[in-house]
Amino acid sequence: MKPFRHINVPGVAEAVDYLNKFPGSSRLIAGGTDLLGVLKDDILPAYPELLINIKAIPGLDYLREDENGLSIGALVKLAFLARSPLVREKYKVLADAARSVGTPQLRNMATVGGNLGQETRCWYYRYPHGIGGRIQCQRKGSGPCLAVGGDNRYHVIMGGKGCFAACPSDLATALAALEGSIKTEGAGGGRIISIGEFFHPLGNALKAGEMIVELQVPPLPAGSRQHWLKYTLREPVDFAVVSVAVLTVLEAGICREARIALGAVAPGPLRALQAEQFLKGKEPIPEVLQEAAVLAVQGAKPLSKNGYKVEIARVLVLRALEASFAGHK
Repeated sequence: MKPFRHINVPGVAEAVDYLNKFPGSSRLIAGGTDLLGVLKDDILPAYPELLINIKAIPGLDYLREDENGLSIGALVKLAFLARSPLVREKYKVLADAARSVGTPQLRNMATVGGNLGQETRCWYYRYPHGIGGRIQCQRKGSGPCLAVGGDNRYHVIMGGKGCFAACPSDLATALAALEGSIKTEGAGGGRIISIGEFFHPLGNALKAGEMIVELQVPPLPAGSRQHWLKYTLREPVDFAVVSVAVLTVLEAGICREARIALGAVAPGPLRALQAEQFLKGKEPIPEVLQEAAVLAVQGAKPLSKNGYKVEIARVLVLRALEASFAGHK
């Protein structure tokens, strides 16, 4: 790793101030589980002069629920989120998604803010600069997406444009099913960004000098049930090949609401809106659920080596819906 300055900040305002004093040459560090690997491989367009340590900011690791829903401070550790009785009981997909990330050691270090803001896992983007020189791409500022004509086994099958890297965040998929949002702070003040608008093909919606400070989940529909599924190659430590989070509401044997979020198939978590609309007002019998699963992947445009993701996504949606509806009393 190259030399850099490392400073501790006492609060969010100070962190934002340093981000704006060192535009493009500073990075936030909390758990560091992704950032340290990024620095070692020197994949960033510009190596940071300054690391701003936010892990000691007091009061940014809270978890609370009120009439407005659930609020999660950006410094909450994944391990804490996964074992929280409140989250496990009422926001099950969020707890299960957190528990599915990496190893216990990683979850004890990694934060919810870091999980949402981490760099993509595309191996062309992350190719170490020290091995043969930097591989340029649109995500780094110039060049084509080499995955289109190269090894694209784990890239997107929906929504790719310019860059075809998949969103690596498991929490993002769970938050999409819960219709959550992200609160940020920057030099111009705070913003609330819906999870569906946070990610785009070349990264995320954070502006220069802006940081994630909170995750927000609105109150859940009465009587709702949730289910999370994740397919990986090396269970349980790998990033998702495909993940699915669903939320369902069943009244008098009829589906009143269904939310289906797909992960690792698009630049961000993807809601299967056509499948959701199809389910509403119907009895969730096997034939209906099977059709919904087909609709969830309708319109997929796989690349040369990742067509298998379509079938995995369809099967996971079907299994998640079956489990969620079976959980209704």
